[in-house]
Amino acid sequence: MKRIAKFHKVSYQQFKEGWTDTFGPENEKELQKIYENIELPRRATKGSAGYDFFAPLPFSLEPGETIKIPTGIRVEMQEDWVLKLYPRSGLGFKYRLQLNNTVGIIDSDYFHSDNEGHIFAKITNDSNEDRVMHLELGDGFMQGIFVEYGITVDDEVTEIRNGGFGSTTK
Repeated sequence: MKRIAKFHKVSYQQFKEGWTDTFGPENEKELQKIYENIELPRRATKGSAGYDFFAPLPFSLEPGETIKIPTGIRVEMQEDWVLKLYPRSGLGFKYRLQLNNTVGIIDSDYFHSDNEGHIFAKITNDSNEDRVMHLELGDGFMQGIFVEYGITVDDEVTEIRNGGFGSTTK
């Protein structure tokens, strides 16, 4: 197996900025505790392809509801690799849980972005069976799979990322 990446937490300041943007101001002591308890993604078994991302807070989603989650995680990886993010299989099966951008794509140069490469997940319970999804603190909700990729023979891109999420099309 190739070892091509390492997960890190973003800085407390970056996490605080993402959290406040999503949920509004939080008690500083409580926010520090949330930050300290962030778990780095990990595989469940030796044969798992996906690295599970864990909920930094408990939450419930009614059918049709959406939540944006600042994970507090960033990933450093070798060039020519990408981290693809998907809902955990069981949650997709039970609740039609979906990432709002279908598949999250974390490029290798995102780690050096202005927002430190902070990975956010915007998820929706798309259940058509009136099932409410409940997740507890630390439950896995999303998985990331590293994939090697290639480029075309005539590709001459030299641009360097200078922003966070969605910055390459601005």
